[in-house]
Amino acid sequence: MPEQLQETHGHKQDSRVGPRPLALHMATQTMMWTSLLAALPSLRNGSLSWSPDLQNAARGLEKKLEGVEPEDFAAAIDAEARRRLMCFADGVIAYRDNKRIPRPPEPDCVWQQGSTRLLDYGTIDGADKNGIGVLFVPSLINRSYILDLSEKRSLLRDLSKRGFRPLLVDWGEPGEEELKADLNDTICGPLDAAFTAARNLTDGKIAVVGYCMGGLLALALAKRRIEDVSSLVMLATPWDFYAYDPGKTRMLKAMVPNIEHLIDTVGFLPVDVLQAMFASFDPNMTPRKFRTFAALNGNSARARDFVALEDWLNDGVHLAGPTARNCLIDWYVDNLPDKGEWIMDGEPVRPEDIHVPTLVVIPKRDYIVPPESSAPLLRLLPDVTEMEIDGGHIGMMVGSKAKGGLYTPLAKWLEKNIV
Repeated sequence: MPEQLQETHGHKQDSRVGPRPLALHMATQTMMWTSLLAALPSLRNGSLSWSPDLQNAARGLEKKLEGVEPEDFAAAIDAEARRRLMCFADGVIAYRDNKRIPRPPEPDCVWQQGSTRLLDYGTIDGADKNGIGVLFVPSLINRSYILDLSEKRSLLRDLSKRGFRPLLVDWGEPGEEELKADLNDTICGPLDAAFTAARNLTDGKIAVVGYCMGGLLALALAKRRIEDVSSLVMLATPWDFYAYDPGKTRMLKAMVPNIEHLIDTVGFLPVDVLQAMFASFDPNMTPRKFRTFAALNGNSARARDFVALEDWLNDGVHLAGPTARNCLIDWYVDNLPDKGEWIMDGEPVRPEDIHVPTLVVIPKRDYIVPPESSAPLLRLLPDVTEMEIDGGHIGMMVGSKAKGGLYTPLAKWLEKNIV
């Protein structure tokens, strides 16, 4: 490991613990380095077994290597692997040392139960407290402020300027009681109570918007409170969990005994384990983006946006043990939602029962929730509109094209479908 990354404590001021888990990202790159060198003998004698998807690229590589000395090629591979590893280290150090710009002031908290709060974006400067009420339900895994990352990249602040009154469910850091809760406890408890509080603050019915895992929670909430829901929006929401890469599903099944043992031991699924699972979707993504960051001007707008987003990514929370079992086993392993067997408060949660206007937003380049996972919602929901976005899972929310790609069309749809 590069010397400058060996010590994570006592680093310069403003250092950040990330990218999490750092040891995994360093180990992944080191293993790729050693595996490349180990594969060279097989490449030389033509016995390397290529994936069918790489056959054409492999033939092109073999042609380019004709006449190249094996020792020279091995040295070039070794030098490039070292360069990438050190460039990643430079990016991490630059990220940790970057001067942070404070996040926008938080809006008023208008209700709280345990660690769950309701934040009223109708109370921020320039907002209309009498605007159209919209309840936002984020994931339980990541912090809710991905919907309000900065003054410039904030879906909630944008909507508050368009005549809406966004009300955000902020799950906070789970306390002792929250760590005992399963999904049923959360949806029927604090989420339902937060909906009641939001409903009491607004006139008429209220729209519900769920993001990622929050989309599933929003759907279950809409079923419980359908008479008070005007419309439903599901942003990058999974439904068919068998639409994921079958290899990843098999890997998760193999991990279940160890995950359950961990939950039994500590009572929750640690955030670093969750981060490692997300990293497995694209092991090269984090090293790649930190190498790119290393070359940026640290004072540029692009660098500031990168730091703000990375701080959010590294600010995750532990997932309650019972909830983790619901998500990993009931959803990812057993695919209960798509089978119609996900039970909430004694009844199945089925999109067919949601008879309100519903918008399903599907980012085309989403590697966290593949479009194929969300697609079944389009045929199951009785009154559904599809919005396809040319972006990724997080980029659609805070990327440079988020305003035109998501904020504006979402506002227009809500205006037409909140009654």
